[in-house]
Amino acid sequence: MSIVFGWWNRDEEGRKFEVSAVVHGGNIEWTRHQGHHTPWQPYEPNDDDRARLIAEAERRLPRRLITKRQFEEIQRLSENEGPGGISGRRYRPSPDL
Repeated sequence: MSIVFGWWNRDEEGRKFEVSAVVHGGNIEWTRHQGHHTPWQPYEPNDDDRARLIAEAERRLPRRLITKRQFEEIQRLSENEGPGGISGRRYRPSPDL
């Protein structure tokens, strides 16, 4: 079962964009989206985004939306660098590769 977290950030130019962190299968997939009709793109999270992910998970823990074990996994996975893996139906490599 995947757990989806999302929030809004601002870039250097002051424009808003949506950040999505999907935890599934021992991996966190970070993506960003700006505008209504633009595709989701891989996102390189910074330390503030990682702290925000843990804070969002902490809020869900007392309401039993996630288990203590899932929370500990999110803490462990949020220490990893990079945008995370993209797999499954949403990622289809180019046939040219």
